Amino acid sequence: MKYEIIDFHVHFPYGGIDLFSSFREDYKARFGKEKWEYIMDQNQIAQEKWWDRWGFGRPSNAEYSLEALAGKWFAELETNHISKVVFVTGGGNEALREVAQSYPDRFIGFAHHDPCAPDAVEQLEKAVVEWGLKGYKIIAPAVKRPLNDRTLDPLWAKAEELKIPVLIHFGVLGGGGGIAYHHNINPLIIHDVAKGFPYLTFVVPHFGCGYVRETLHLCWVCENVMIDTSGNNEWMRWMPEKWTLNDLFQRYYETIGPDRILFGSDSSWLPRGFVKRYLEEQLKAVGELGWNPEDIKKVFSENAKRILAINR
Repeated sequence: MKYEIIDFHVHFPYGGIDLFSSFREDYKARFGKEKWEYIMDQNQIAQEKWWDRWGFGRPSNAEYSLEALAGKWFAELETNHISKVVFVTGGGNEALREVAQSYPDRFIGFAHHDPCAPDAVEQLEKAVVEWGLKGYKIIAPAVKRPLNDRTLDPLWAKAEELKIPVLIHFGVLGGGGGIAYHHNINPLIIHDVAKGFPYLTFVVPHFGCGYVRETLHLCWVCENVMIDTSGNNEWMRWMPEKWTLNDLFQRYYETIGPDRILFGSDSSWLPRGFVKRYLEEQLKAVGELGWNPEDIKKVFSENAKRILAINR
């Protein structure tokens, strides 16, 4: 059976993402620039091992214009029969506005500015109201301030008012050689926030990225928390207990149900483009688990339509 596919988690490969912004300067001040460069080299080696393990080519060094990249990503959607993609990051809010407007029926963009910026609330309102972006992406371990800090309440209030979902990365950042400890790394950091803003939808990606118990507990007590399935979920290899993709799908299906699960791929760079293998493996998993077609539709398209207010 063919299903409509909406990919809720893609990074538009323009401008790069500063994953280590909240960590880098403090590290360099304490331990020195030379050691920082060394651990970044180690991170790169780990990344290359991951690419090789999955058979991925290296990211292209070619410099493309925003327009050219948008065209190449549109071609990825056509080739792989993807209905729509949500670009959760992509060179800043203004750049992603241009990308989303280039193919408005196929591309959706999220704001992704620093939540601690003095004008973060104003940036969010402008991105959504004036520029048509439909959500907000935050990389929690890249944020200096704890996400439950009360000074961020106006930001959550604005997102709730705008009726947009907020996607927040928790867990290990940057893969092997990356960051595994940070005050924002555990999804339970937003427990009080999710309780305090019950009309705001929060999405925890990558099945919780190593924090399955914590994500499940958060989902258990906060009905406004969803999860996405994006990425290769390599973190499963580093857990004390054995997890498989089937296990993850089944555990979340049995607890939060199919209405709170969103398909994502975490695709990004070219020439790799859309990672069809991730989609195929996820469809295979839910098929082996015997999910009914209506529940599969929810996960792979209908839930995204609902929380993004997509009419078709």
